[in-house]
Amino acid sequence: MARPAQYSAQGILDAAAELAAHGGPTSATITAIATKLGAPTGSIYHRFHSRDVLLAELWLQTVESFQTGFQAALTAPEPLTAGLQAALHTPRWVRAHPVPARVLLLHHREDFLTTTTDNDHATDWPPEISQRASAQNAGAQAAFDSFTKRLLGSTSAASKQRARYAIVELPVAAVITHIRANKRPPATVETLITDAYHGVIHPHTTRER
Repeated sequence: MARPAQYSAQGILDAAAELAAHGGPTSATITAIATKLGAPTGSIYHRFHSRDVLLAELWLQTVESFQTGFQAALTAPEPLTAGLQAALHTPRWVRAHPVPARVLLLHHREDFLTTTTDNDHATDWPPEISQRASAQNAGAQAAFDSFTKRLLGSTSAASKQRARYAIVELPVAAVITHIRANKRPPATVETLITDAYHGVIHPHTTRER
């Protein structure tokens, strides 16, 4: 019977996430990850053939972790309630996933691209990973557009701006200070998000149709 691998891909990603969450993506080097795990660097390369692939996987996994619940909330039958639950998903997810929350909300996709040694410009991920990222983005955009149409009766630029502000930008603004302080957002942020959401959306659910 084969002996199970000592260092799993998920364990490596978790170690990389811890490093990136507190020191930025540049701190998640192969050597640092190996040191954190107490593993030889060869064990890292056995799971991920390059640091590019490892960082890309970390970013995609983090985005997917957030988007799964967020998009599920958007599909609730009553659109006004769906939007509120999507907005409240942010503080709830941040509390449940403090390390991924720092990775996702303190950084950008571009931060998880490695740089060339010649001109220090960011290079793209390997093609197969770029395709996954594109599919992920397309799915998120489709879910958002469908929700906006149900809520505001339109996918005009103004409607999408209003919806995005209510369910994405306001919740992030409510939690970001706590994330930077490495603290879980208190329950009071949910009241603030709820009040702000209704103020932005409720009077306009028919006006913009």
